[in-house]
Amino acid sequence: MNLRQIFLPALAMAAIVLLSNLLVQFPLNAWLTWGAFSYPVAYFVTDVCNRVAGPPLARRVAWIGFAVGLACSALLAPVRIAVASGAAFIVSQLLDVAVFNRLRQQSWWRAPLFGSSAASVLDTGIFFSLAFAGTPVPWLPLAGGDLGVKLAMALALLPPYRALVRRLTRA
Repeated sequence: MNLRQIFLPALAMAAIVLLSNLLVQFPLNAWLTWGAFSYPVAYFVTDVCNRVAGPPLARRVAWIGFAVGLACSALLAPVRIAVASGAAFIVSQLLDVAVFNRLRQQSWWRAPLFGSSAASVLDTGIFFSLAFAGTPVPWLPLAGGDLGVKLAMALALLPPYRALVRRLTRA
């Protein structure tokens, strides 16, 4: 594993976390924030890394993305959002890597779909309960909308996942 292999995915991961932490503060409606659309791309990055280079690289990218994303978020987002995001991010990313790795020998779509879906459920529960419980924010409808978008994005990102993995494994 070299620096070149890890740099772009880790940079993408950190950017996704930072963008999502900022966008989650802006509701689209009563049950959805803009962050719901950017965050699922983090699982896409993890899953591509896992398929192309294996779980050690995927975990390392998750940890680097976590550290950089948390540091940037702590500067640009409220502390409660940054902490909730960091906790939810690393736990769900490591779950995604584990589920993906367990299913990696099955049909090409199963590992990324089931890994991302399981991680999305865990991430949503951890993030919204830590970020908004005890505040006036109506977080349960937001969590439901967020989870729905994450699951839809897990499906929508399957074709780009397949195309990118094919391209990277040929190179």
